[in-house]
Amino acid sequence: MQYLLLIYRNESYLTDMNAADRQKLAGEYGAYTQSIIQSGHFKAGDGLQPTTTATTVRVRDGKTMTTDGPFAETREQLGGYYLIEAKDIDDAIAIAARVPEAKRGSIEVRPVMIYK
Repeated sequence: MQYLLLIYRNESYLTDMNAADRQKLAGEYGAYTQSIIQSGHFKAGDGLQPTTTATTVRVRDGKTMTTDGPFAETREQLGGYYLIEAKDIDDAIAIAARVPEAKRGSIEVRPVMIYK
């Protein structure tokens, strides 16, 4: 079964990091990504640009409206994702617990609907 691991973090954490810490975090993500590629769990994954680059789209009464930024203001923002293959939710949770950002932010695990 496929699961989406949504990575939430406080964006200011990254912008406040010095170059050495940012490089260390990138190394942790590189190692994690390689480990799930090698284990066969990896399907896809990417980081996202900051929320300042986001546009929220709504359609109301047939009119398309756009708003700069994310829909909700929260302390943590969606920063990236991994699409993984796991045998069950417990396996997916174990994989999510190893995402480097799980130490500071949160990882939402969501089963993916497969349309046939």
